[in-house]
Order: sequence, then C-alpha cells, then structure tokens
Amino acid sequence: MPSSVIQKYKYDATGKILEITFVSGAVYVYKEIPLAIFEHFRQAKSKGIFFNKYIKPKFTFERIK
Repeated sequence: MPSSVIQKYKYDATGKILEITFVSGAVYVYKEIPLAIFEHFRQAKSKGIFFNKYIKPKFTFERIK
C-alpha cells in the first residue's frame, strides 16, 4: 500500500467508519463509508487520488489526532 500521503488505514464495517493516518501524523475518521467504497479504496493503485476524489469531498469526517 505505498502512498505518499496515507500512512495507514483501518475500516470498521459495523460502524462504517474509515480511520486514516496520514504521513503528517494527522488521524481522521470518515463516517458512513459503504463497504463497496472501502473495497475500491483498498484496491486502488493510488490511495491518495481515490481518497481525494471519492471520499474526502463526499463524506463527513472528524480529526481525532
């Protein structure tokens, strides 16, 4: 999963929450992420491009760190 902006991520299918840790150290949770969107994100060659196009502008989020 090499990415120049995303260090790691984890998905809670029950709560539909995607937690992303960026290389800057910032941690955000994105809410109401459908499993299908997460699967596309997980399989994307460029996680950063997919994130910026399909997740960041469309889902509510909260910075937790």
